[in-house]
Amino acid sequence: MNSNTPGGRRPAVRGRLRLLTVLAAAAALVAGATAVANAAPGSSDGKGHGTGSANTKKVCGAAKPGHARCLAELRTDVHGGTGVRGPAAGRFSAAATLPQGLSPADLRSAYHLPATGGANQTVAIADVGDDATAEADLAVYRTTYGLPACTTANGCFHKVNQRGAAAPLPPDQGWGVEIALDLDMVSAACPQCEILLVEADSASFDDLGASVDEAVALGATEVSNSYGGDEGNGVADYAHYYSHPGVAVVASSGDSGYTIASAPAEYPTVVAAGGTSLTKATNARGWTESVWQGAGSGYSAWIDKPAWQQDANCPGRMTADIAADADPQTGPAVYGTSDGLTGWDIVGGTSASSPYLAGVIALGGHPQKFPNASAFYSDHSGLFDVTTGNNAFIMDCGGDYQCNGVAGYDGPTGWGTPNGLSAF
Repeated sequence: MNSNTPGGRRPAVRGRLRLLTVLAAAAALVAGATAVANAAPGSSDGKGHGTGSANTKKVCGAAKPGHARCLAELRTDVHGGTGVRGPAAGRFSAAATLPQGLSPADLRSAYHLPATGGANQTVAIADVGDDATAEADLAVYRTTYGLPACTTANGCFHKVNQRGAAAPLPPDQGWGVEIALDLDMVSAACPQCEILLVEADSASFDDLGASVDEAVALGATEVSNSYGGDEGNGVADYAHYYSHPGVAVVASSGDSGYTIASAPAEYPTVVAAGGTSLTKATNARGWTESVWQGAGSGYSAWIDKPAWQQDANCPGRMTADIAADADPQTGPAVYGTSDGLTGWDIVGGTSASSPYLAGVIALGGHPQKFPNASAFYSDHSGLFDVTTGNNAFIMDCGGDYQCNGVAGYDGPTGWGTPNGLSAF
């Protein structure tokens, strides 16, 4: 995907947007992906801190043309040790306690989900490079939370390269935190699902796309993609990798707020996963949600709006479609021992919402409903509507739905977050 600026086609934005918003959007599109990517979008100081927060950092740096970056954001102020709470142990030692991240039970409570289901589903995650400790780290996470074992030996866990072979695996390329987050979030949503980790040779869109194709060839029923790159000339060339009728393909909407649309989330055959801030509350639900400031939203200058998406002010494909918790400040506990993780930590970004929502789709057991996101547009009664907050920390859209949580559809959270399985 190159970063050339759009030529000959200019988005026509109508309705309530202020003139300033139109000019800002046009300027961003003319600048293309290059300026945003080189500035490490969402950083507070240009050095990788996420969304203006001094206690988070982006796991992956800016992507070069034709490549994607992982979208995980790691908390730097929370470390809970390396202890494991097994069924026999009953508790953590004082020296080995969990961080204050959300557990699978917390997420089930927030989203009204069952603890079982999805036993006939295989959720694939496409990542870059090998994480040599992925299976062992996953075992710690699942043992700690009382989830059933998911190992190579029992046939639940599979790790392959982008050609579907167990060896040789690509070298470590710094995506270990992302891989740990992806594995843990699929496990949190669907403990009975099989998990397929496909490790691409590189972060090029051709290698990542080949990994998605291979995941489907190996029997994946859902595929999560926690990465993205800003659109530009040629973005449509990679869309075919993400079109697999009968398989639900989910992708993170980005972690740079309201800005240039992100691929592969913008492809019309993909369910684009936005992000929220999720906190416990004393209301009837027991939780409150608002737009996470970093949740990616934007409209495409290159991908036409699909017929099933009819938001008023954007002529191109708009993201996101649905959402889940993504804020590192309210994020899940994750366990890993590679590439910056030294045990328990808290990790967020829409890198968390994509695998979690892929797991929820698997829990529902009907991936054929999602050759695209149209099912959520035709019936969103089974979703919590997120109506507060905004993601306008790079660009502003005024009071418009494109960057603000509003009743009904909005860019940062789409139609909302899971409220049970009726939407899935």
